[in-house]
Amino acid sequence: MPISKEMLDILCCPRTKKPVQPLASDHLRRLNDAVRTGKVKDVDGNVVTQPLAEALITVDQMTIYRIDDGIPVMLIGSGIPAAQIGDS
Repeated sequence: MPISKEMLDILCCPRTKKPVQPLASDHLRRLNDAVRTGKVKDVDGNVVTQPLAEALITVDQMTIYRIDDGIPVMLIGSGIPAAQIGDS
């Protein structure tokens, strides 16, 4: 379920306060390919083991936040540095 525009208008990165936007499907696919190979870590250094169905990315293309069951998980430590998937 896509995030509503109203929700996007109020969400931001909890660390940088940068607005977020939906992660493009090609970037989500690349991220999930990397997750399946065990190459993705969150900000806290934990290996991300579950593919993401949906995600948000900061407008500066630095941090990705997963969306679980339609709920954005906007926790600093759970953010995923976007550099791990190359050109975000």
